[in-house]
Amino acid sequence: MNVKRGSTTFLKVIIFLAGIAVLALCIWLPEIAVRDARVHPDTAYFLIPFLVCAYGFCITFSVALYQAFKLLTYIEKNNAFSELSLKSLKVIKKCAFTVIFLILLGIVSLMVLAKITGDDAAGPISLSLMGILVTSTVATFVSVLQKPIKNFLEKNEIKM
Repeated sequence: MNVKRGSTTFLKVIIFLAGIAVLALCIWLPEIAVRDARVHPDTAYFLIPFLVCAYGFCITFSVALYQAFKLLTYIEKNNAFSELSLKSLKVIKKCAFTVIFLILLGIVSLMVLAKITGDDAAGPISLSLMGILVTSTVATFVSVLQKPIKNFLEKNEIKM
């Protein structure tokens, strides 16, 4: 097993484990929502926006993980500079922007809930902003990766 194959296999295992964690979160979310509704029945109606954002995040994140897995497969097969890789990167970038939108939607929902209950939402909001920072970093990194692939494909298209 060469180094490149070992590295991609390691990354595939990490992606698979992240996928399992997302699946576990999806299974655990309804239990959290029901428990919270019992504790705070006056704000139970805010669980629907929370669950929509959470499941939207999980689905989007799962799609991005799948595309990253496919991208690693292309790299293993020496197809890193191909239309398929470029397509996977585009989907990952769209997923990153969707995650940012869902986090912003969650922040707005949390701010409204904090205004109604009088609680302080600074902690969850600051964690959400850190999530936006990480996700925007991923989107930027994907954009940087897209440029050399586009240039390579355009140069090879002209030569043919």
